[in-house]
Amino acid sequence: MAAGNRKHIRLLTAILLSGVAFQAFTPIAPAWAQETNIDSLQPKLPEDAKMLLSANELVYNQDAERVIVRGAVQINYGGYQMVAQQVEYSQKTGRIIATGEIELIEPGGNKIYADQMDVTDNFANGFIETMRLETTDLTKLAAVTGERRNGEEMILNNAVYTACTPCATNPNHRSLWHLKAQRIVQNGKTHTVRMENAKFELFGKPILYLPVLELPDHTVKRKSGFLFPKFRYTQKLGAGVSIPYYWAISPYMDATVTATGLTRQGFLLEAEFRQRFENGEHILSMAGISQMDRDSFTNGTVDAEETNRGMIASQGKFEINPRWTFGWDVLVQSDSNFAKTYELSTFDGTTYTNQVYLTGLGKRNYFDARAFYFDIQDATLDSLEENKQAVAQVLDYSYTHPEPVFGGELTADINLTNVNRNREDELVIPGVVDRFRGLEGTYHRLSADVEWKRNFIVPGGLSLTPIFAARGDAIGTTMNDPGTGYTGNYYDDDAATRRMLTAGIDARYPILMTTQYSSHIIEPIAQVFARPDEEYAGGLPNEDAQSFVFDATSLFDRDKFSGYDRIEGGTRANLGFRYTGALGNGYALRAIAGQSFHLGGLNSFATDDLVKAGSDSGLETDRSDYVTMVGIDAPSGITASLSGRFDESNLDLRRADASIGYQGILWQTALTYTSIQAQPLYGSTSDQDEIQTAAAYKFHDYWSVFGSVTYDLNSNVITRNGIGITYDDRDTIFSLVYKEERDTDQTVANDWSIGARISFRTLGDINVGDTDFDGLN
Repeated sequence: MAAGNRKHIRLLTAILLSGVAFQAFTPIAPAWAQETNIDSLQPKLPEDAKMLLSANELVYNQDAERVIVRGAVQINYGGYQMVAQQVEYSQKTGRIIATGEIELIEPGGNKIYADQMDVTDNFANGFIETMRLETTDLTKLAAVTGERRNGEEMILNNAVYTACTPCATNPNHRSLWHLKAQRIVQNGKTHTVRMENAKFELFGKPILYLPVLELPDHTVKRKSGFLFPKFRYTQKLGAGVSIPYYWAISPYMDATVTATGLTRQGFLLEAEFRQRFENGEHILSMAGISQMDRDSFTNGTVDAEETNRGMIASQGKFEINPRWTFGWDVLVQSDSNFAKTYELSTFDGTTYTNQVYLTGLGKRNYFDARAFYFDIQDATLDSLEENKQAVAQVLDYSYTHPEPVFGGELTADINLTNVNRNREDELVIPGVVDRFRGLEGTYHRLSADVEWKRNFIVPGGLSLTPIFAARGDAIGTTMNDPGTGYTGNYYDDDAATRRMLTAGIDARYPILMTTQYSSHIIEPIAQVFARPDEEYAGGLPNEDAQSFVFDATSLFDRDKFSGYDRIEGGTRANLGFRYTGALGNGYALRAIAGQSFHLGGLNSFATDDLVKAGSDSGLETDRSDYVTMVGIDAPSGITASLSGRFDESNLDLRRADASIGYQGILWQTALTYTSIQAQPLYGSTSDQDEIQTAAAYKFHDYWSVFGSVTYDLNSNVITRNGIGITYDDRDTIFSLVYKEERDTDQTVANDWSIGARISFRTLGDINVGDTDFDGLN
């Protein structure tokens, strides 16, 4: 161990900083999507940093003004660590020379290795031999020699760069790709990295040669320029090449303009403008095309009839304060199917929800106000489905009292809904049903619901929870009468009020059984809710309570309707049990089963409804259908579940959902079977039976194949299928996917598609079409 005086420490500080100066060079970065930070190549160290030096020998020649440290040299300064066999500093020449297995570690964890380093003490000029850099994000850079000139330029000769995540656990792993260059020059003044005579190698073979390539360096986070091209192919659009250009307008604004050439349809132009504010951001998107070949689309569709097509969309989100957020999401297009046909990102769904919203979130309360308009994207010429959609404004407020009220929990919910529809939405099945999913006109409703409940544990372990609830509604409507097609009692006055009082009790008696190797909890559950009849049952518009499925998950709900427009009335009892089990060998079991009983008053689910919400639900009789759910999780990776609804009189299967899956090291698979018996009054005139299956197999390190099939058992047809192959070592991702969909209702413009993606970590992606796969997650 040796230590010097203050002068020696200053000289040794220069020794360490020389290495730091070389390490400041990081030539590869995804620079064209980030923010500029003007910073020099000069290393920055804490002003109060202290140095620790350890070496076998320290020699200071005062006459020659030279300091030499030899043998297992270790220098610690400002979080930097340096190891070498020998370090020499000459005050006369101002040069620092380090030799022998040099290793430098910066505070962030990056490491630099070299055989020899020769640099001036002002860090302006220097030379390094056999340099290798390893970063904390698992990238590697090596060069035969490195030079530093005039304090502004860093030059690497015969350099190689790659990313290698598996190397962290497998040092023998070889990355699939390398970027090699005869010279790499980083200019600290212009903040650029220039590669000369560069080539990109994949699987050890050069696939791209670039005489000169200049990119922003790691200090630049936003810079205008071209991005990686994208490729795609679909049946009716043809092959396409997209070239995006990124424009950094200001530190707070940027834009991306993408030009796409499609072999069948011509030139598609897209633009996205983004602006960030102190408390939010706004995104403006546009796209347009003049179609060359309309005949490639199905006759009689909007895709085949339109020539000039386009869209414009605006999205915004702003935080008013930490609790309140305001935003909007709006899409306007020339026809009903443009964005979906051309697979415009984020706009290609079957239903696009246009909305403006204001939300607030507190510790025990929640506010949400939204205005909706639903854009139905289909290929029909008359856009009938979209014209039937409602324009709606909805306000929700939920509040939970922070302190116990009479020892229990008090909650309140308020909902205000206003709906306007320009065209009646009626589903007519001749001789079977007229179902009114929406009436023409305006409908508004204000609802308030208050609930109080308190849990008591009585001697012996019985859990009792009394529940009291009050609900009130004020309703106004100017909707058209449904006419003779509706057989129920429609209330056609302009205004109505209704109320509902509920008194209930929830009783549970959990029973714990344990053995040496397992534990089981069986919990019998009984509920009774006493209520008056539902006022105007089935006689008012039903906009938000149309989706209704009675199964094990909704068995113990106080009100089983899904929205505010219907209220469950009458006295009802729910009986059943819940079971959970854990076996010592790692198996987990779960089950729910039960039945609901209408005890008195008017059964809301047996009354006629504009949308037939309670029809064939299993609750329209005094004794409901039986509902069950069982599941098992095995330590081997197998999971299985089965849920069903069985007729209360003859146990016929009314609805079933079964799934089984396996997730292992090499195999992943899932199989789902769904069976729904015909519900003519609800608009479904035939049985629906479908099997969905998906599987993936890892057949080699990082290589997998996958596929999925959806089969309609009633029509004996495969409705959707796909297959693909992928390679993923976290540095290189390659995917090739084929997908096919049978179009039975002319809503899908492209029946099949091929997608491919290749991604190189830290460099970028190249995409051909869509590689998203609807299979295993």
